[in-house]
Amino acid sequence: MRNFAANVPWTIGNSDGVTTATISTSVPSRLDRLPWSRWHWTVVIGLGTVWILDGLEVTVVGNIAGRLSEQGSGLPITGAQVTGVAAALYVSGACAGALFFGRLTDRFGRKRLFMVTLAVYLGATALTSLSYSSWWFFAFRFITGFGIGGEYAAINSAVDELIPARYRGRVDLIINGSFWLGAIAGSLLAIFLLDTRLFPKDVGWRLTFGLGVVLGLVILLVRRHVPESPRWLFIHGRADEAETLVDAIERRIEEEKGTPLEPAAGTITIRQRKSTGFRDIARTVFTDYRRRAVLGLALFIGQAFLYNAITFGFGEILTKFFGVSTSRTGYFFAVIAVGNFLGPLFLGKLFDTAGRRVMISSTFLLSGALLFVTAWLFDAGLLTAFTLTACWCVVLFFASAGASSAYLTVSEVFPTETRAMAIAFFYAVGTAAGGISGPLLFAELTSSGVVGDAVLAFQIGATLMCLAGVVAAFLAVPAEGRALEDIATPLSVHTEPLPARALVDWPAPPTPPTPPAPPVERPGRPGCPME
Repeated sequence: MRNFAANVPWTIGNSDGVTTATISTSVPSRLDRLPWSRWHWTVVIGLGTVWILDGLEVTVVGNIAGRLSEQGSGLPITGAQVTGVAAALYVSGACAGALFFGRLTDRFGRKRLFMVTLAVYLGATALTSLSYSSWWFFAFRFITGFGIGGEYAAINSAVDELIPARYRGRVDLIINGSFWLGAIAGSLLAIFLLDTRLFPKDVGWRLTFGLGVVLGLVILLVRRHVPESPRWLFIHGRADEAETLVDAIERRIEEEKGTPLEPAAGTITIRQRKSTGFRDIARTVFTDYRRRAVLGLALFIGQAFLYNAITFGFGEILTKFFGVSTSRTGYFFAVIAVGNFLGPLFLGKLFDTAGRRVMISSTFLLSGALLFVTAWLFDAGLLTAFTLTACWCVVLFFASAGASSAYLTVSEVFPTETRAMAIAFFYAVGTAAGGISGPLLFAELTSSGVVGDAVLAFQIGATLMCLAGVVAAFLAVPAEGRALEDIATPLSVHTEPLPARALVDWPAPPTPPTPPAPPVERPGRPGCPME
């Protein structure tokens, strides 16, 4: 474990946030040296399983569109309104919720917000099941998206700050990939609950939302036992609470393992602050860490376009080109979802061992290249519905790991004070790109019934995915096994400024053997590490 106090000559400077005391703490190194335990499983289950609910609901809504438009469904709405207006409002709500709750998460804490966002999500989902007017349905879909957008910001920041550094990559990937477990369940659940031999037309679709609420309440009960992030606490003037919390976690793990923990090595000295100004956040993300911002944008936009190229029109392609019945497309989607989940599950560990740069760039480039191959085979008429689905599974096996690594990247490469807001911004950009590109571009290409149009859709998604992979090959941060404070120095910590020439983004000169090592610098902002 890196010893912050020994390796970096910390001094304190001013900030735009409200500051309190100056403290030294070993909380980060104590959290990162913990062995995997039942306590970590509580964190994963309490925070990560909400993505299963998200996948469940998103898939169910797509599958019930036809039922809602039928006479006797209890809701005067058309299928186009469900997949068009309601879907657009859900995406808009997710973008707005991410930005709104992301700012509050950085200011008021991870736990307070991840309890609020889940409550918003569950309340809106329950109200959706009771909708008897299309306008109420639209409103509740927006609020549901508002809650899930906030979840992405609050949950990803909390998970990164609670999970030991050596496990962070695989845990993040599997948590984000668990969305597809929900998608599998949603595809199969819709087949069962929409069977009019079992449930009336105006009941089955309501039960799909109601079941999501029940599962969410179970998650809410587990989440009550997940603590606030100690990293957030000690920065925001609550160092004693952070120390007490980590003491309790250590005692619990020692009791479970039956042996004392190894001593933690390394402390960090900061000036506490109660909040961080929005100007500080914007300057940090887009000026001090501008290369990482470019990386985040490339990854999120690339994966959004690839996924829309495949998933937005997969049903239309299967029905128009291969004559698959619309009642059977759910089975094909379930198979695709399995491929999506297996990618992060089997490749996740490599992000902690082989390294971030190698794995992020390779998953993006490989999935893009495989989609080009799929487009060529489709254009040549060499595929059937089953072999095309198999090709999609292989593409998305790698693409899902790459897409999950986009969330991992933006959640770990920015300072603690900006983490939730950075996640929110890049999530909103990626979600908006997907939400806009899907209806405006890919829907028309994949539903036209023209082979060349579908091939073009595949090629657009593959091209942007490959471009993002190239960006990652040059800009991805080698964050594997490193403490978050080592990857991005907290804004509360400052070092003595270097000469102006040292602020240019060039490789640092070798350290002379005799004098002490110079302060580590971050480009564009005195006192922060080189990217």
